[in-house]
Amino acid sequence: MNNSDIYLYNRKISKNADYTVWLAFPGIESFALSSLGFLWMFKSIDEQSNINVEMVCADTQKTKFKKDDVDLVGFSFTFDTDFLTIFAMLEKYSIPLKSEERDESFPLIFAGGPVVSANPVPYKDFFDFIVVGDGEDVNLNIVNLCKNNRTKSKREILELLAELEGVYVPSLGVRKVKKLTKKLENCIYTPIISENAFFKDTFIIEMSRGCANRCGFCLASYLNLPLRCADYNEIINVIETGLKYTNKIALLGAQISAHPHFDEIFDYIDKKIENGQKIEMSVSSLRVDAIKPQIVKTLVDAGQKNVTLAIEAGSERLRKIINKNLSEEQIFSAIDVAAQCGLKGVKFYGMLGLPQENDEDIKALISLASRIKHLYKGFDISFGFSSFVPKPNTPFQWLGRENSKTLEKKSEFIKKEMHKLGISAAVSSIKWDYWQAVLSRGDETFTEFLIDVYKLGGKLGAFKKAALKNNINSDFYAYENFGFDKDLPWDFIEIKPGKAFLETECNRLLSL
Repeated sequence: MNNSDIYLYNRKISKNADYTVWLAFPGIESFALSSLGFLWMFKSIDEQSNINVEMVCADTQKTKFKKDDVDLVGFSFTFDTDFLTIFAMLEKYSIPLKSEERDESFPLIFAGGPVVSANPVPYKDFFDFIVVGDGEDVNLNIVNLCKNNRTKSKREILELLAELEGVYVPSLGVRKVKKLTKKLENCIYTPIISENAFFKDTFIIEMSRGCANRCGFCLASYLNLPLRCADYNEIINVIETGLKYTNKIALLGAQISAHPHFDEIFDYIDKKIENGQKIEMSVSSLRVDAIKPQIVKTLVDAGQKNVTLAIEAGSERLRKIINKNLSEEQIFSAIDVAAQCGLKGVKFYGMLGLPQENDEDIKALISLASRIKHLYKGFDISFGFSSFVPKPNTPFQWLGRENSKTLEKKSEFIKKEMHKLGISAAVSSIKWDYWQAVLSRGDETFTEFLIDVYKLGGKLGAFKKAALKNNINSDFYAYENFGFDKDLPWDFIEIKPGKAFLETECNRLLSL
């Protein structure tokens, strides 16, 4: 952060503040400055006159406040392998990794984010407490509670924190924790516009949260149910606020096209462009049925050249099984509109190794790509794939991954066949996806395993060596099909619509 950054709120900087918080981001500063939830939490604390807050990132060279003067440290935990950087940052500031090894002289350490909201158990020994779910409304309460009780022991403060909805305190034992779900009438937006951000000088607006489509594998959907949309007038006001400082805006949401005023919002932006205002706009991936002429016109007018469409699978049969109810007719109609209305290309997102996937589904995928390429010559067509990872609190949480060797063969086959068609195709690392699955379904036995992975360097080989050393049967976590009666590590987290519904939905989808 530097003097050129633009703050869209009133900072309350006081020399008399007697409580100091580090908000820690396990990545470089440019990524932190493009992380909407992280920035919003920073803003809410920075607006308090009686609290010092500092953003600390993996590449921070020198902190404004010394570690010994810090009372509370909060980590963002977005990706499964973030623990590696979190450990490195703790060690950088001479803070023991395990909470039990940190006495009263160390600050309280907590975490929040999708990884620890879905399954905090593998990481429970590293944090004094964990925020489960949407943290915007509770984070400031947490900071104030800690500040107002700073003279008490850590144990006493943690007992008070455990009374707050959405706060999990591992040292107090397993108890039901209800996931926080925020109402979204007021949308959150980029509070700090920076030329150093990964998305340079970009004003990001969260239009919606959650996704009503509920694909069986999708953590972003189920962790954020129900679908919530920001108020239309609020979004318009926020857009006007952002455009006072930058011409770059981005609309964020897992399903922004489900917003009841989606078309009107795009029409509002397009009218401003037609009236001479220069606006560059980007959007997160759109549903195929959202690709309509007026929507594409707005994207093109705002400088967007390509759009990403998530089709997940090549056959309608498999798309139904994952709850992606999308016909080929809809896919081709969307491409047709995109091409005719001025976009230069479409990137398709797909997934390999989905439950009940067979060779015919892979052939259907290649066939679909071939027909698209043949019909839309000169249109840029590309594909990106990941492999299925079972995620907690989704209908497919009980289903194991396909064998890595089989997935590697599928990956190579698809890249080879796409190359023949002249289509660019990228596939995520099957080996890394395997370990992501292990971490996703991990449990309380993982503490020393995670520490050893870090100490051994955090590469693929480190995971394998650490698993052997700690007798972790990684294949069990990655490949095993769990019975519905199995007690899952994350069952104590209360997330709507609940485990019974997920079981019913899993059975329904697999029977299609």
